[in-house]
Amino acid sequence: MTTPFLDGVSVSTQANVYFGGKCVSHALTLPDGTQKSVGVVLPATLTFSTGAAETMECTGGSCEYRLDGSDTWLTSTPGEQFSIPAQSKFDIRVTDAYHYLCHYA
Repeated sequence: MTTPFLDGVSVSTQANVYFGGKCVSHALTLPDGTQKSVGVVLPATLTFSTGAAETMECTGGSCEYRLDGSDTWLTSTPGEQFSIPAQSKFDIRVTDAYHYLCHYA
């Protein structure tokens, strides 16, 4: 289910800008200390690397993604999630803006 609002969070006012502005996100801290980020990926094909395991929750738009070691592109639309292991990478292909909430393990 898509998360439309997160109550009681602290938001970093400094954006994280990647790939020349093709991906922009803001760090969030929930009241219990949990860290997340919320952002948008603009039309592009990009490769991201992970430190911690991540779950990408689509909150708007859509994307195609391919996990490290796979040749298969899968689609993520609003309300859907996909998980990426720690110390891994994934490719993402976006044709319209892809809005997401990233959950860190």
